[in-house]
Amino acid sequence: MILDSFDLKGKVALVTGCDTGLGQGMAVGLAQAGCDIVGINVVEPTETIAKVQALGRRFLSLSADLSKIDKIPELIEKAVAEFGHIDVLVNNAGIIRREDAIEFSEKNWDDVMNVNIKTVFFMSQAVARQFIKQGKGGKIINVASMLSFQGGIRVPSYTASKSAVMGVTRLLANEWAKHNINVNAIAPGYMATNNTQQLRADEDRSKEILERIPAGRWGLPDDVMGPVVFLSSTASDYINGYTIAVDGGWLAR
Repeated sequence: MILDSFDLKGKVALVTGCDTGLGQGMAVGLAQAGCDIVGINVVEPTETIAKVQALGRRFLSLSADLSKIDKIPELIEKAVAEFGHIDVLVNNAGIIRREDAIEFSEKNWDDVMNVNIKTVFFMSQAVARQFIKQGKGGKIINVASMLSFQGGIRVPSYTASKSAVMGVTRLLANEWAKHNINVNAIAPGYMATNNTQQLRADEDRSKEILERIPAGRWGLPDDVMGPVVFLSSTASDYINGYTIAVDGGWLAR
């Protein structure tokens, strides 16, 4: 039956940045579908742990500064030592810096690029090596953005990093499909998360955004649950290198 293809029981998903927001939504959605979760965060994701464990799933919490890549091999080793395998990687952790391009600092550039694309690549590389070692393939889901498609305003490093995420997703899909590894991305639209707090607090800007979204509302963490479960499951085995917009119709306008 087709619904069996979405069943993730016995799978282990590694999710970065799952303390709040979309990362939490994706971790909980994967747990609802049957996954045990490895969460990598800079703080203890207490609420996410409780939500996952309430579903009867296990949660391994690992702490790391994802602006650096030196701890990645150790993180993978700990996950495998705990669960024996990894089946899904969700590269969700990301940061944003807002400043006019004419004034944008090197630090704001480097901070964002390190987390949003450098770590995404090297985390994917490390997990792909584990997938190949396991011999059963796996699923990698990167988190892109509307700014993978558009330019945006006052977020040059974020735009550059998220455009790079879409490109690297395609490249890795090309190289790793032969290992039965699917690499895809989700591009959230305007979501009610910490990253958009400033925009939502600006009454005029918030109104402009909502008027363009056909769905007429900000997205919620629950809106990414279905897409991440789909891309983590065998139902998406013939989808590779693609970025799915979860945007309430924003790009259709």
